[in-house]
Amino acid sequence: MLDGPLLSAEQFLEARFDMPESGQWAELEAGKVQLLQPPDLDHGTTLLNLSKALASYIEQNGPGYACFDLGMLMETDPDTMRFPAACYFLTGTRFAETDKPYTTQVPELVIELISTADRRVQSARRVQDYLAWGVLAVWLIDPRPQEVVTVNQSGTQRTLAVHDLLSQPELLPGFECAVHALFAEPAWWSARPKS
Repeated sequence: MLDGPLLSAEQFLEARFDMPESGQWAELEAGKVQLLQPPDLDHGTTLLNLSKALASYIEQNGPGYACFDLGMLMETDPDTMRFPAACYFLTGTRFAETDKPYTTQVPELVIELISTADRRVQSARRVQDYLAWGVLAVWLIDPRPQEVVTVNQSGTQRTLAVHDLLSQPELLPGFECAVHALFAEPAWWSARPKS
């Protein structure tokens, strides 16, 4: 965590773009700025594949909507703001949270990409914090072993390997995504000329 005075959520957002990498990997933990390790290309590939899967589901009249890189103000005084890879809302006006810099509304689903060592170390605590905040389920997508861990409010945890299907029928009825598809390189990347 960075030294300095405690920041409010608004002060943090104002200062974020002056931080390393324009604050893309910064969060606020009890008023203190926390810098996370920048992820590698696998993070971007997985996020792209996840966004396609969720977009396809929504286009096929799946309920709710997804948000990416949305700040979630989980605690105040001092403020804690997290930026998971994605979150999914099932209530409220559709796409209401999409263009906000942060939200105080609790999403039903939070999706974390465990793509760096610090994210891996913090993942269990973050899951517990999300569930305590009222999130109904958390997905931890880990590109290194190419697996997904799902945890819900009852504490039920499932580990899905590359040959499994990712689903959460009680929240996203009809949604299914092959786990291996989350980690697949885009066709245009695989087709690039070899040097």
